[in-house]
Amino acid sequence: MAPHSSPRRAHKAQLRAEVLARRDALSPETRLAGSQQAAAFIAGLPELAQAPLVGAFWPIRSEIDPRPLIERLFARGQRVALPKVTKQGLVFREWRAGEELVKGGFGLSEPRDDLPPLDPTALIVPLAAFDRAGQRIGYGAGYYDQAIERLSKNGPVLTIGIAFSVQEIPEVPAEPHDRPLDHMVTEEGPVPLRQV
Repeated sequence: MAPHSSPRRAHKAQLRAEVLARRDALSPETRLAGSQQAAAFIAGLPELAQAPLVGAFWPIRSEIDPRPLIERLFARGQRVALPKVTKQGLVFREWRAGEELVKGGFGLSEPRDDLPPLDPTALIVPLAAFDRAGQRIGYGAGYYDQAIERLSKNGPVLTIGIAFSVQEIPEVPAEPHDRPLDHMVTEEGPVPLRQV
């Protein structure tokens, strides 16, 4: 570990806690309406419409809910894969509407283990905080950074961050391995990302 990593990680942890407190303070009604609005904006991204298999996630705690988006993807014939946390990182498996999910670690709902692993070409990415450079702070385990790196070995992976606008911060203390998102969308619409 590089000497600068520990202060940077501590700073990220502090930012994460502050932003998640703001997210937790949103009312259930605000979260529900915001999830519907973000879904409409994301569904309108032309690049996403081209992806045959989209990696999404099941919400936990006060996260923005991607299920309205998943419903829109299904309605237009796209397939959806959900992640499972394993020792090797995230493994994506197809999920179909109505299929039961199983309880995983961290309070997650995950697809069954007997489903084959698949590699999505687009990812809807959860996050704790984001900035206008497309950088994100995750939940600290690096699962999505690793998944994006692994999936990118097969070809380009479209990455779309989804969050509430209260999760924006001026600057994420990015590290060399962090990869900026292609798109960032909140309930207010697509966030204009600056190229760094």
